[in-house]
Amino acid sequence: MMTIEQLERLGAGTEEGVKRCAGNEAFYLKMIPKALETERYKKLEDYIRSGNLDAAFEEAHALKGILANLALTPILKPVSEMTEFLRNRTDMDYDSLINEMWEKRNSFDNIPGRE
Repeated sequence: MMTIEQLERLGAGTEEGVKRCAGNEAFYLKMIPKALETERYKKLEDYIRSGNLDAAFEEAHALKGILANLALTPILKPVSEMTEFLRNRTDMDYDSLINEMWEKRNSFDNIPGRE
């Protein structure tokens, strides 16, 4: 299982995240793997690549909320940027933001003992 120290080394704002989880560190750590499930990230990417910016916005906005509540700051940054562009239905090349999102999200896979 991940530790607070491992998450902090990756740039997560664990103090803020634990606080948002009613101060319950065990609950916070239990929620992290749920926020890292690849399905949400894949859906967001698929919606963008298919040009469905409305669905992409909904997915990005929901993911942004999860990441913000858990203070997973490294992943939150590119997802927040995408959310704002998608809010305005900006037709643009999202590749760099998608790549950054995956890079930051995948960095959490390298934590020893991650379940």
